[in-house]
Amino acid sequence: MSLTLSDQDKSTLRTAAYGAVSLMAAATGSPHKAATNATIALTSATGLVGHVLAAKARDIDLEGKTVAVLADRVLPALTAAVKLLGKQAPAEADNFRSTILLAVESAQAHLDQPSTTAEMARKITAALDAGGVAAAGRARPGLEKAIEEIVDSGFVGVSVRVHDERGEWVGSAGTAELGGSAKPPTNGHVRIGSNTKTFIATLVLQLVAEGKVGLDSPAADYLPEFGLDERITVRMLLQHTSGVFNFSGEVYDDGTVAPGIAIPYGTTGKEWMDNRFKTYRPQELVELALSKPARFEPGAGWSYSNTNYVLARLLIEKVTGRSVAEEMQRLILGPLALSGTVVPDGPEIPGPYAHAYYRYEDGGEQKTVDITRQNPSWISSGGDMISTTQDLHTFISALLGGKLLPAPLLAEMCAPHPTGIPDMDYGLGVFVVNTDGGGTVICHNGAAVGHAALMYSTPDGGKTLIAALNCVDDADLSIAAAFQNARRRLVNEVFCGAPARPKD
Repeated sequence: MSLTLSDQDKSTLRTAAYGAVSLMAAATGSPHKAATNATIALTSATGLVGHVLAAKARDIDLEGKTVAVLADRVLPALTAAVKLLGKQAPAEADNFRSTILLAVESAQAHLDQPSTTAEMARKITAALDAGGVAAAGRARPGLEKAIEEIVDSGFVGVSVRVHDERGEWVGSAGTAELGGSAKPPTNGHVRIGSNTKTFIATLVLQLVAEGKVGLDSPAADYLPEFGLDERITVRMLLQHTSGVFNFSGEVYDDGTVAPGIAIPYGTTGKEWMDNRFKTYRPQELVELALSKPARFEPGAGWSYSNTNYVLARLLIEKVTGRSVAEEMQRLILGPLALSGTVVPDGPEIPGPYAHAYYRYEDGGEQKTVDITRQNPSWISSGGDMISTTQDLHTFISALLGGKLLPAPLLAEMCAPHPTGIPDMDYGLGVFVVNTDGGGTVICHNGAAVGHAALMYSTPDGGKTLIAALNCVDDADLSIAAAFQNARRRLVNEVFCGAPARPKD
């Protein structure tokens, strides 16, 4: 996808965007605070539109104008901006609309005095819709219906990006925030949870390709300080066949639960909530796991364990002498220009984003808290990364298209190993799934307390489905069934019209 914009086009976009901020600021009782909040939302825009909005043109004169004069100039500019984007890149038109609506909502947030801004927000929304974004979304009624049903099932919001034989389709439903009116940004940032594992596995395999790591070498050769069982290989870490205890807790076949650290689910939800900004070192997560009995002998079974991927992270750092964030930038983020993808080192998440929530009981009272800011060090490289739907599409398409790994290692990555889960095997950092339509997709999914992400592709990288979801999570995982239904609904809509093509 590319945009060819003249200087005048870029000026129109910036006039529309910053003009919307000026209109909202003029309509509030605290114009400076409103303008500051809204401008932060604008300058955090991602994608191609974000690059245009990042540089405010000097020739845009919006200061000191009355509301009426501003409206006469800005509202037509909003319509024109959406139209010119829609002709070349409909996804960016939707991104622009979502960014403006997020700025409008930000202008109304945290004001000292209530102000009458609803009518101005309505006019801005109407001007955006007059540009035709809503019409573009109706071209895929099946996808539109699927994402609306996901919201109806209990999610606050969802945004979806599909690349297939019909081109790119991007859409969102629900809201970015409880009680808000703006849809989730179609290319906003989301905590991607266990999709992180696919990035980490790719890094390890790239080091294998560089000759720095042996895939079937003992992991203890690289991490002697932990006293790992010498039979555990690097492959077993990536494949979840090492048998090491999961530091976030184990649930055994007989229903017995062996707790690990405090996590947001089960009986430790309140404890996690109270300590959600605590920093865990990867080493202490591994040490906790290794202090517990192994689930099975190395190679004798399959069990999903976050510990495997924290060990993989430490292996990357030990072998290279650099942080996993630095290696991620060197080998994946930089080469693919994934500017919206982050290995976080604290609780912050770049904007724009849809908000994440957690519901818990405190002193007999149910509370719902915005937990968009949280320290993901408790899950570490088992699921700490942040990305966007565009970046996840670019990543999985490039990975399966052979741009990141040599063909033999990509084949190793996607070779299915039985998990015991029907129609779902595991490779090295990816699931290999049989769809209801008889095809095969390569995927990973991830949940990150109030955020979730889906990442699916045909084995050749030619057709992809990416979704970002935000919800009200809780210790009972009450959203889990809706999540699985949402996943299946979207996969069937995108991949079950025809069998996925096998890799050449």
